[in-house]
Amino acid sequence: MLVTRFGRCKLQTRHFSVSASVNTYKFLDVSSEGPVLYIKMNRPELSNAFNEDLIAEMINAFSTVDTASTKAVVLVGNGKQFSAGADLNWMKKMAKYSKEENEKDSHALFDMFEAIRSTPVPTIARVNGAALGGGAGLVAACDIAIGVNRSIFGFTEVKLGLIPAVISPFVISKIGSAHARRFFLTGERFSANQAVQIGLLNASHETEEEMDQEINSILKEIKLSGPKAVQHAKKLIAAVSEMDIQNPETKKFVCSQIAGIRVSEEGQEGLNAFLTKQKPNWTSSE
Repeated sequence: MLVTRFGRCKLQTRHFSVSASVNTYKFLDVSSEGPVLYIKMNRPELSNAFNEDLIAEMINAFSTVDTASTKAVVLVGNGKQFSAGADLNWMKKMAKYSKEENEKDSHALFDMFEAIRSTPVPTIARVNGAALGGGAGLVAACDIAIGVNRSIFGFTEVKLGLIPAVISPFVISKIGSAHARRFFLTGERFSANQAVQIGLLNASHETEEEMDQEINSILKEIKLSGPKAVQHAKKLIAAVSEMDIQNPETKKFVCSQIAGIRVSEEGQEGLNAFLTKQKPNWTSSE
């Protein structure tokens, strides 16, 4: 039995001017540009810190992504910071909660990170500044994270006498327990360069323009790939990362996966296009 758990060709220097707005939120700006959905946290005056309202909106936005028309989602922080984590006023309220009320709030917080992690299409964090506590958890929940060198990170909960419990499955899945031991236990802040070294960021750049160029390069590659294949590949990563290679069920699972994809409509289209030196139909709009 297999058990799994819980990943601008310049964001156009237009700073996310987009072709269609689908925004219905108070604390998020949600817009689309072709097959790319941009979800922007919009509390710049509070460094995009989240409270129960932003959490609910994030859960809804990521849980309702239309995979028929969307090939990727980019998570953005409005202003100079990505996200400072928990909002101070929300923390003041939680300090007066009972254990049961705190558990209820924590379930919602977990659901936000899980909604990001389990979004069927690739998710990309555009880390334009500080990502602290839960803000760093958002980075970890995304499949890909690209930042700027000025960004600062930290799992700072122990400095408040707390622990990074809710974000821990998502962060440890991304950076491993060895790095978590250092940064969870010390609560120290660390640089974008260190974030790249431990795997929290995929890359970091000197300027936002360079960051956006890389994000657009990634988006271009995603757009040129079979959309269903990309979604299946994301599921494959989640499943295989929990499997033992010596378990016969692992071999059975992965062989079944490739066999099914090869005979699928998209798989046949891609193989035939390759063999006949044509472009597959999913690239016709690119």
